[in-house]
Amino acid sequence: MMKAIVPTAGNGTRLYPHTHTKPKPMVRLAGKPILGHILTNFRATKVDEIVVVVGGPMQNQVIEYAQENYSDRFELTFVEQESPQGLGHSIYQAESAVRGDSAVIALGDMLFQNGYRTFLEAHDALSNVDGSIGLKRVTEPHRYGIASVENGRITELVEKPVDPPSDLAISGVYVIEDTGHLFDSLEHLLEKNRRGAGGEYQLTDALNLMVSQGSVLGMFKVDDWYDCGRPKTLLEANRITLEQMGTGASETSEGNVIIEPVDVGTNVTINESVIGPYVSIDDGATIINSIVRDCIVGRNTTLRDATLTESLLGDNSTVEGEPNSLNIGDNSSISISQ
Repeated sequence: MMKAIVPTAGNGTRLYPHTHTKPKPMVRLAGKPILGHILTNFRATKVDEIVVVVGGPMQNQVIEYAQENYSDRFELTFVEQESPQGLGHSIYQAESAVRGDSAVIALGDMLFQNGYRTFLEAHDALSNVDGSIGLKRVTEPHRYGIASVENGRITELVEKPVDPPSDLAISGVYVIEDTGHLFDSLEHLLEKNRRGAGGEYQLTDALNLMVSQGSVLGMFKVDDWYDCGRPKTLLEANRITLEQMGTGASETSEGNVIIEPVDVGTNVTINESVIGPYVSIDDGATIINSIVRDCIVGRNTTLRDATLTESLLGDNSTVEGEPNSLNIGDNSSISISQ
């Protein structure tokens, strides 16, 4: 049986102020939360059960959203990480729900141009492996978990090395057949208090321990991934996802110019405005006499007489005037005099 583990308990500090009021996986782009895009991509796979690792005071937002929108397709299990101590510690919380089954681990802030079905098919094409990891060549390998590979097999894994042994970065999707060995390795790190990069328990270190003890980990190629944990890359992910969803056509109606790709929610009011390209507008928003491109506009947010590009606007916010680029959280109000 193939299960998925989705860790969602991180603090999301790089996405402040948005993560003051919602968990990072609940930040929206292209019409739904990051978590929604991840779970939707699993619909086309053989995964039947998803174990979501939750944590922090806003974890109910994750639980309620997943139950309301995905319980028809998946058996959903929620396990709590009581304190943030790293990705390895987060994955270990899923032991009771996953040990003994195959598992795909999908980080809760990563989106991929190709869905998980492609990765699982690539894994299934490998032979005689205990797991596999998606890898991509990068230009700054010291910023990532890095793998050394010989003849298609991973020989070493190290998290954010000062002197990287290769330029093959761990992309944030892992397929593990021998989950017993994975959880044994994670347990060893915790029992011995072997903290890695950032003073946290690293999944990379547990996987490297598996390799050193004889587990065979293969690899598959990842062409493009989008780390939604920073404003710049969140907007990039919004652009790519809208391109995949959109028609590429433009239209003019009722005084508005809409330049696709654009995603517009329900009960949205747009008057005398130019919208797009690459704009995601959430439910209940109002946009009047404005020019908006390359932006994510939150729920029930109002723009009036504004020109915005490359902006993130939280829910229930108001912007009036001529700012060019903004990053504001929920319940904000900005008025700029002319």
